Amino acid sequence: MTDKALYQVLTEELGKRTIESTRVPSYIAASLNPAFPLRPYQERAFKYFISYWQEAFDGKPRQNHQLLYHMATGSGKTIMMAGLMVYLHSRGYRNFIFFVNSTNIIQKTRDNFLNKDSAKYLFADTITVGDKRIEIREVENFQSVSKDDINIVFTTIQGLHMALNAPRENSITYEDFSNQRIVLISDEAHHINVETKKGVSVDQEELFATLSWERTVERIFRASPENTLLEFTATVDFSDVALRTKYLPKLLYDYALKEFRTDGYSKEVKVLQADLPPFDRAFQAILLSQHRRKVFEKHHLNIKPVILFKSRTIKESQLFFETFNDGMAKLTASRLARVRKRVTEPAIAVVFDFLDAQGITLENFIEELQDEFAEEKLIIVNSKEESETKQLAVNALESNEYRAVFAVDKLNEGWDVLNLFDIVRLYDTRDAKAGRFGKTTMSEAQLIGRGARYCPFRAARDQPLYERKFDSDLTNELRVCEELYYHSAYNPKYIQELYAALREIGMKPVETRERKVSVKASFRRTSLYKAGHVFLNEREAVDRSETDGLNDSIIREPRRVALATGYTTSTTVFDAAPPDTGVNRSARDYLLRDLGVAAVRKALQRSEFYEFANLKRLFPALRSIQEFITSPRFLGSVRVEVTGLAEQVSSLSADEKVVTASKVLSSIADALSSEDTAYRGSKVFRPYMIKDVFVDKTLSFMVDEGTDREFGRSMNSPGETSIHLDLSKRDWYVFDDCYGTSEEKLLVQYIDKRHHELSRKYADVYLIRNERHFKLFAFDDGRALEPDFVLYLVGKELSDTMHFQVFIEPKGAHLLKADEWKERFLERIKNEFEIEQLFANREYVLWGLPFYNSTIGRLAEFEKAFDAVAQ
Repeated sequence: MTDKALYQVLTEELGKRTIESTRVPSYIAASLNPAFPLRPYQERAFKYFISYWQEAFDGKPRQNHQLLYHMATGSGKTIMMAGLMVYLHSRGYRNFIFFVNSTNIIQKTRDNFLNKDSAKYLFADTITVGDKRIEIREVENFQSVSKDDINIVFTTIQGLHMALNAPRENSITYEDFSNQRIVLISDEAHHINVETKKGVSVDQEELFATLSWERTVERIFRASPENTLLEFTATVDFSDVALRTKYLPKLLYDYALKEFRTDGYSKEVKVLQADLPPFDRAFQAILLSQHRRKVFEKHHLNIKPVILFKSRTIKESQLFFETFNDGMAKLTASRLARVRKRVTEPAIAVVFDFLDAQGITLENFIEELQDEFAEEKLIIVNSKEESETKQLAVNALESNEYRAVFAVDKLNEGWDVLNLFDIVRLYDTRDAKAGRFGKTTMSEAQLIGRGARYCPFRAARDQPLYERKFDSDLTNELRVCEELYYHSAYNPKYIQELYAALREIGMKPVETRERKVSVKASFRRTSLYKAGHVFLNEREAVDRSETDGLNDSIIREPRRVALATGYTTSTTVFDAAPPDTGVNRSARDYLLRDLGVAAVRKALQRSEFYEFANLKRLFPALRSIQEFITSPRFLGSVRVEVTGLAEQVSSLSADEKVVTASKVLSSIADALSSEDTAYRGSKVFRPYMIKDVFVDKTLSFMVDEGTDREFGRSMNSPGETSIHLDLSKRDWYVFDDCYGTSEEKLLVQYIDKRHHELSRKYADVYLIRNERHFKLFAFDDGRALEPDFVLYLVGKELSDTMHFQVFIEPKGAHLLKADEWKERFLERIKNEFEIEQLFANREYVLWGLPFYNSTIGRLAEFEKAFDAVAQ
């Protein structure tokens, strides 16, 4: 696999100075709309293409040129496409296919390429190449087209796939490509990589066997040796090995979001966390939005800021739309005065200072807000049908009267509105797994990237139009007009994950490293490796009729509900943020039943999941909702830690009790909804050969992933004097190195200190790190866990036949409570395991120890259990 991008190869072969001095033909800029002058990075992108096209260099394909432009959202990919069409026309190409994943994007792009009356039309009024005037024409196929003009088929990848593989009259067919020179232009190209992501190679022999979208594109591309494929996207996951292998040799130009932002072509992005209910957070966005509008008006700029209210589901979006309208209708000056009194966020305080300076009363401002955000100036775009019928409106927000858009996710891709200044996230969920943000958080980061497109304006003639102007002028009132605010519930953990996702899409390059760990030759020679066993249990299904209550793990799961306190703060995404001291919270533990049967029942009624018929399906022996609420086998034993202001947690209001119960029930529903089949972990542990389970592995680490794992830093690294250990000289450690958290390395050091003591009692002592070699399953509910280490202790020959297999899990302090269920399971193994003793002269014993943690109190607990084995 090559580790060099195409643009790096090109630079090495031709020289950076040669590429920079490449002349971009004047007809390219002359053929484009003068309202969109080429920016320096766009000119560089053209120079790399022209250098590639005109020059010969080692590694350049002789035919079928496939090139990737990986450019930040908002950086002008479509203007690049238009310019490249003109250039390739001068090289003899006439026929182009533009395809993308979404019908909505096709409609917008068709308008941009063909409608001369559109404000976003890409071309000049007259397009001239050499001495010939050319036109841009839309066609359905290439059977009978102009030989002088640019002919474009606009389609979705789905439509192209269907048209070619189920042809109909007048549609494009595979025959269109057999004797033509075609340029395929793929926008949002990451959508055509289904096969690559699955690791399926697309070679000539397999090409016609299965016609996926990706293979359809490949078949068109290969139909003629002169065909060219240009791909454009802002989101290639280069950490995916298959995608990196496919695209790095084709990456002609890389212009990431971080560079785009650093060059001044985006809004600054700020995250405003507010410990407030959804409407109150939305109202903060309204205050900021109207403040921007008034600042623009003060400087004689006709720019209307827009807000996006983003919900998780269509139902929630519709409900909030109604809540919003009701809340706006009930606004009063006295309520606005109370908001002003509680303000802790400087950006909100500035709004009120501006009103005072302009002599605007709160009463007049309320009337203005109610007019500006009246229902007729709101647009709700949730379902697929709505997004299609309203797409023109939401793509023309700069020129219509809409002030706010209510949506779920139909606007995430292809939305290029420039006057979006506030995004309000109305839900407060996280989808991180295994220390990494999930797909939802990534889509939110990508939405922020789209919203960060700069809204062009200048307040003075000598200012640039398309770049930020007030980075160094911190007190300029127009600075807020260059900022995008992302409004979130107060949730530092989520914000940390969001920052990681933003880094991955281009704010900060993600470095990956590979490290190999191998079983030592000395261990391979031992009888334990050659003939020894590791005993593991299995997960087994349980008949629902045997289920008479919630799993113990669900009942004991640590639950925490944070009440809204009104605290508000903001941070700047792209810069290092100062530590947030947060609000001074108090905490109190409650049993769920302590909240009152009425409050819990009301919370149950809010969720279809808790309808009695569904509960009866899950728990056949359940007799009533009352039993479900009060019985210790169900909700009666569930605990929750409630945090908030001291006066809140000491005396919960009726609404706060319902909110608390609702959040706890939601988390329980998530756990139960995945349990259509009940499971448990078997107490019978079966033998597996050690040599088959523990094998050499290559580990991949993201250096700046943001977890507590110290990626790329091993026990053998001499730079870590505090936990340095030369494992090459420790035969008792089975692998040749150890990469892990500081707690895991300290555990290895702990075993090293006690190895002499262990070796006096046992003939063999071996510690093996579990790099996803095996799983165990909790007895109660079958949940999987992967203990970090297994310690083998083999008794002295003849005098001691004991063979101990001890599971050990080091754990950072921040995970001790959340992973309590793992610790309880490990400690139960000693008394509940069942195995078949394989040999008459050997007795196998399985143990699990309490978590290892290096803090004094926890270490003493671990040592007490460890001493039972060592002494």
